[in-house]
Amino acid sequence: MADNDILTIKEVADYLKLTERTLYRLVQEGKIPGFKVGSSWRFKRADIEDWIELQKEQVKKAEGEP
Repeated sequence: MADNDILTIKEVADYLKLTERTLYRLVQEGKIPGFKVGSSWRFKRADIEDWIELQKEQVKKAEGEP
């Protein structure tokens, strides 16, 4: 898939190994980047990949790694 792919809530939940309910909560709280098309959430694959990298960096900082 290309970086500009648009993913559904189910696709992102499967990709991140989360329940859809958990993903809905995280995106509504602004913790995961997403946007609405009508009443449905959508996600850019590149934004999710960037978010994953940011999470990894935060874990390293929290554990005191350089």
